Amino acid sequence: MTGSGPLTIGPRTGRGRRRPPAARGHLRAWLLTAAAIVAASVAVVFATGMRPDYDAFGWLVWGKQVLHWNLNLDGAPSWKPLTFLFTLPFALAGHAQMYLWMITAVAGALAGCVFAARVVFRLTGPCPERPWAPYAAAAFTAVSLLGLATYSRLILIANSDPVVVTLCLAAIDAHLCGRRRLAFWLLFLGSLGRPELWPINGLYALWMAREDRRTLPVSALGLALIPAAWFVIPALTSRSWFIAGDLALHQKTAIHGSKILGVISRLRSLYGLPMQIAVVAAIAVAVRRRDRATLTVAAAALLWVVIEIGFAYHGWSAVNRYMIEAGAALVLIAGVGVGRALTVLRPPAAARLGPLAVLALVAAMVPLARSWARQAHVDLDNARAHAKQVRRLEAVVRRIGGPAAIRSCGQPTSLLGFQSTVAWVVGVNVGDVGFHPGIAIHDREPIVMLKPHDLGWQVRVYNMPPSRAARCDRLATDSAMG
Repeated sequence: MTGSGPLTIGPRTGRGRRRPPAARGHLRAWLLTAAAIVAASVAVVFATGMRPDYDAFGWLVWGKQVLHWNLNLDGAPSWKPLTFLFTLPFALAGHAQMYLWMITAVAGALAGCVFAARVVFRLTGPCPERPWAPYAAAAFTAVSLLGLATYSRLILIANSDPVVVTLCLAAIDAHLCGRRRLAFWLLFLGSLGRPELWPINGLYALWMAREDRRTLPVSALGLALIPAAWFVIPALTSRSWFIAGDLALHQKTAIHGSKILGVISRLRSLYGLPMQIAVVAAIAVAVRRRDRATLTVAAAALLWVVIEIGFAYHGWSAVNRYMIEAGAALVLIAGVGVGRALTVLRPPAAARLGPLAVLALVAAMVPLARSWARQAHVDLDNARAHAKQVRRLEAVVRRIGGPAAIRSCGQPTSLLGFQSTVAWVVGVNVGDVGFHPGIAIHDREPIVMLKPHDLGWQVRVYNMPPSRAARCDRLATDSAMG
């Protein structure tokens, strides 16, 4: 972190003139930070042996199939333009596409800690009497962000939601630095990952236009590109331009009963009671101080939750990972509250009580931290088991002659939940992988069944016509198990 000044790189004021030393220092700091994040992400990917899960493998399939002019979005997962921006160019790298996306997803998640810390550092402000206070508040926020429920699992399955969190936090940081257009485009990218950001991005564009009408053409273009990115490609490559919404309807994870209470309960599940109390206290202090920045973040989080409630009423699932962006905003608010408590100096009683309140908060969060550590260990074990299963699938497919041998014998088929993994390995669209093997066998359809079993795979062929039987029956085999 390089202080609270705007991160702007001064333009050259004349031919051959160099950037000011301060600007070069800012650029060097950003480059070193980016290099450290990428290095840490590479280390995480290879040390954990992680592999993408259902959604992420589907995103990788999109990139591969576009290169073959064969994209079909009728199968899950739901369309997300943000991930497509990465998985399409990464597909040019062949099998390395998977590693490139995993590194990107992990780096995108870890970068959120940097931006969260910067925002809280800036909003805490300098305190000459306690110069350590802004750093302590920033560190508290960065660590707390990683403690959001499901966050470690989302990172280990290369999910995109932590990347959207980082884009939102980076947009707040850019706004505080006076980089309004950059903030708008960061929100634009986030809007390509989560539809809940559309109204927030639109409101920010209106505010920019009110402050400076010259921004209106650019922001109008950006807002027009959002629905185009979400609906044009599905309209060309699926049965419906609204396929993303159709696939997300009436899932098992949908809220039954009160949608309002259900969404609020899922939001609260992201953090325990001590953090919730800290958020409420920080908002109360922000109201008293008329802290517009903190209250604006709180309003954006509230708007996100209201939109999620509307989605729940429509029939979409509103699972808690769809609210980690709002949860991250609340963590940010709590971090600002910690900074305020540590920097209050008058009256003397408040100067003593502030640090004590922060210590009490940290002490109350120790059991939560232990629980998070245990869950992170479970998530890591699950990620390694999943990675072993994916590696064994790739190995058994190579052993039986590769993807072409499977496709030439019949429809690749697996169990629901493994479609995208099989699709990526076999090189077909997710919708081209069957997931009703019993029906296919009964209907005498030729299929190659890749069934997950005990961290391995059983490959079986069914209903082969006589012309293919001798060749295709040899595909039947088992991978290593256990």
